Amino acid sequence: MAKKGKKYQDALKQIDREKLYNISEAVELVQKNATSKFDETIEMAARLGVDPKKADQQIRGAMVLPHGTGKTQTVLVFAKGDKAKEAEAAGADFVGEDDLINKVAQGWMDFDVVVATPDMMAQVGKLGRTLGPKGLMPNPKTGTVTFDVTKAVEEIKAGKVEYRVDKSGNIHVPLGKASFDQQKLEENFTAMVDQLVKIKPAASKGTYLRNVSITSTMGPGLKVDVSGFKL
Repeated sequence: MAKKGKKYQDALKQIDREKLYNISEAVELVQKNATSKFDETIEMAARLGVDPKKADQQIRGAMVLPHGTGKTQTVLVFAKGDKAKEAEAAGADFVGEDDLINKVAQGWMDFDVVVATPDMMAQVGKLGRTLGPKGLMPNPKTGTVTFDVTKAVEEIKAGKVEYRVDKSGNIHVPLGKASFDQQKLEENFTAMVDQLVKIKPAASKGTYLRNVSITSTMGPGLKVDVSGFKL
């Protein structure tokens, strides 16, 4: 196991890894310990009481955080005709059809999110092996396969985040930057937990929010008390 740096060790001394902090305490400590020269990302991790192997307990979706993530996403849109013009007007960084598909197939990956209109998916599907492993394949569940490209692009630019439960039942979502106002991070956290509660699968048994924590890019994680959220 790699040895942690001095700053990490110092931050570790200021927290109790077993304590359940209220969200205000947790955000304050995480921000205090985000001392890197760059603006660290604050992230939430949640372990859910679901079995991802079962189709009725798979969780995947997207939402716009109240205060965004602090990161400007580069958006590629596969569309043609009027929808291509609509995507450009909405602020998409790259718009095209076969030309862009071929470019991506050849290894070009200078984008963060991919949106496609439904009539382009037959061609875009050829990029499954390229985009799929990176989590970039357009999907109706996350709103990235749609004819409403204006809404899709604007939401992504406003701070839309995608979430997907992994094979261990965990979800990781960015909440913003360490430079954010504390209240904004708290509100982004609350909105994300509310969303997870809202989409709780009916088949989920036992404790649903088993463990929720927040951390900064280079700092230790803190467990957050979410007992106040209605399940």
